[in-house]
Amino acid sequence: MDVATTNLDALPNTTTTSREQISGHIDRVTYHSEETGFCVIKIKSNTNHDLITVTGNAVNIAIGEHVEASGVWINNSKYGVQFKAEHLKIIPPSTVTDIEKYLASGIIKGIGPHTACQLVKSFGDKIFDVMDQEPQRLLSISGIGEKRHKIMLDSWKEQKAVRSIMLFLQTHGVGTARSVRIYKTYGDAAIDKVRDNPYRLAQDIYGIGFKTADILAQRLGIAADSMIRARAGVRYALQEISNKGHCTSPFAELVVTAANLLTIPEQIIIAAITAETAANNLVIEDEERGQMVYLTPLYGAEVAVVRNLIRLKTGLPPWGKIDCAKAIPWVEKNTGLIFSNSQKHAVEQALQHKTNIITGGPGVGKTTIVNGILKIVTTKNIRIALCAPTGRAAKRLTETTGIMAKTIHRLLRFDPKSHTFTHNANNHLPIDLLIVDEASMIDIVLMQYLLRAIPDHAALLIVGDVDQLPSVGPGLVLADIIKSQIINTAKLTEVFRQATHSRIIVNAHRINKGDYPTYDNNSTIPSDFYFISCSEPEEIQEKLLHVVTQRIPKKFGFNPITDIQVLTPMNRGGLGTRSLNLVLQEKLNKNSLPQINRFGWVFAPRDKVIQNVNNYDKEVFNGDIGIISTIDTENSCVVVNYDGNSVEYDFSELDEISLAYATSIHKSQGSEYPAVVIPLAMQHYMMLARNLIYTAVTRGKKLVVIVGQPKALAIAINNAKSTNRLTNLAARLSKARFNSNFI
Repeated sequence: MDVATTNLDALPNTTTTSREQISGHIDRVTYHSEETGFCVIKIKSNTNHDLITVTGNAVNIAIGEHVEASGVWINNSKYGVQFKAEHLKIIPPSTVTDIEKYLASGIIKGIGPHTACQLVKSFGDKIFDVMDQEPQRLLSISGIGEKRHKIMLDSWKEQKAVRSIMLFLQTHGVGTARSVRIYKTYGDAAIDKVRDNPYRLAQDIYGIGFKTADILAQRLGIAADSMIRARAGVRYALQEISNKGHCTSPFAELVVTAANLLTIPEQIIIAAITAETAANNLVIEDEERGQMVYLTPLYGAEVAVVRNLIRLKTGLPPWGKIDCAKAIPWVEKNTGLIFSNSQKHAVEQALQHKTNIITGGPGVGKTTIVNGILKIVTTKNIRIALCAPTGRAAKRLTETTGIMAKTIHRLLRFDPKSHTFTHNANNHLPIDLLIVDEASMIDIVLMQYLLRAIPDHAALLIVGDVDQLPSVGPGLVLADIIKSQIINTAKLTEVFRQATHSRIIVNAHRINKGDYPTYDNNSTIPSDFYFISCSEPEEIQEKLLHVVTQRIPKKFGFNPITDIQVLTPMNRGGLGTRSLNLVLQEKLNKNSLPQINRFGWVFAPRDKVIQNVNNYDKEVFNGDIGIISTIDTENSCVVVNYDGNSVEYDFSELDEISLAYATSIHKSQGSEYPAVVIPLAMQHYMMLARNLIYTAVTRGKKLVVIVGQPKALAIAINNAKSTNRLTNLAARLSKARFNSNFI
């Protein structure tokens, strides 16, 4: 069937049986998944110059490239007539017009529409030869200086290398989305290194997991029962366990889990564990509960936290002895603060001990106590530092104390060259007192780094709400330290009168005690807490959209993008983060331009995004939320504003961020938002727990709206299951409390 004579309107509503070939150049890329290679493109036919919609799979595509496709015509009931390609062959552009479109597409950094026009005008269809063989000639073009020249050539070299990696991966049945990261990690030796040991991808490349590496390994002929696969599989199984918050696993359970995962005999798994232990990748420890297996970094982190807490609690406070009977009235007189008896006791204990913990829910006076302590110890001319796990928490700590607070990562100063923190056991922080807020969200690894950087003589005050969800990373650090009773702890429970005017605070404590929240949606007096009852998930989504985009902005004046945060229990499903982000983006930022499609998301200026991995080089960390300020197609980069700090991402790095109109409740830890909207449905059943709802409610500063099924809320409140994480920190601390030689 010839394209030029085909009557497309006469095509049936099903796939045609005859296989055909078409060709043309790419005029538009409608969609391209860098993970699977699936694409929807518009090509201008070589036969009759009509625009044809083609679907298929391609390693990498760009406007202006030539396409040769073989497949069948279909008449899709939703999208109309399309050519479904079974094979797509991409050929570099050869005509001047196509070359200019290709260069203008932004595929090469430093070249946008204007520069592409100049290059083609100067060098015509020989431009690619010039870039390969005579790159210095490019400097003759106006606007191309030494800096841009280097960016262009580096990007051109990278493009060719990355395409080779993409082709290698796709040939072996693996998605190509992380090809740029593979190249940047391994350089020109990438294919040789991956072929030698494909499992290294799961360790070295963010976004590539064991399963992807395993597919590649099998395609490369690595036997299913090989030791290299068994060892990688054991590490993967233990890593998956740690991703659920655990620091360790019973030996026997790990053997069964890994054997089932890899479908190989248990004796091979046992041999793999032995080999990994000998290589110092794992640690096996005999404990009262039996043999336990740790990833070496997590074992080392637990031991280091114990060692450093013992070190820090030894000795006298750096401010010496303080007469609390005089100091506390002095603070009350000079600040207007009025301490309750429980608060006075907490202040006294904190001034008398070198290490302290203050824990309690909202409205119980943690901030009042911290400010009182600060007021007293600053008279002793000591050096004070304040920190918190997230930027938002640090900003809030600054606002409540009047002293500049930093994130833990910024306080410790990460060095991109050595990939270590500047402040460590050999280079302590220049401080006499460190106050750490939102400690419930600090995992075992980060706590290790923080504690070892504190000098011997310094005091430590840890502040946090132990009833919040635990850290995203492994460990149950705050709860374990409190449980061990090794550090003086003040647990505050009294909600002060001024806080009882907030239904958010009152209901947070009711939820934490297992009581149903109180609210009155029909009151003429504005409230800060509402529950909107729905019967079905579809109704929840409909009402949530209405609340976020219309009701809250109209009634309370909140900006729906910057002030309102949707917090949902899960990532998947119709009320999960992905689905809600797509519909909220459609409602709130549909027409913003330019738009780019990367890693399954469409990004545009004004979109709210969240960082999903710690990036020490950029000083932006897991859970940080920002707004896209600029998308630069000329230089293939996106700029995100994180509370006044601009961070630039190359297009290839956009797998680190995702839309954040809706985030998971877990990701909200340590943050506070003017308004929080929480969808709650029975489809969230596996996640429904008291501390989950408690955490979500306490994230709202001025307004909390729950939109959901009453039964789901009741189940969550009644489910007081404690967080069951396998750690050994509490036991190590308890033993060290009575025997400092234990560690």
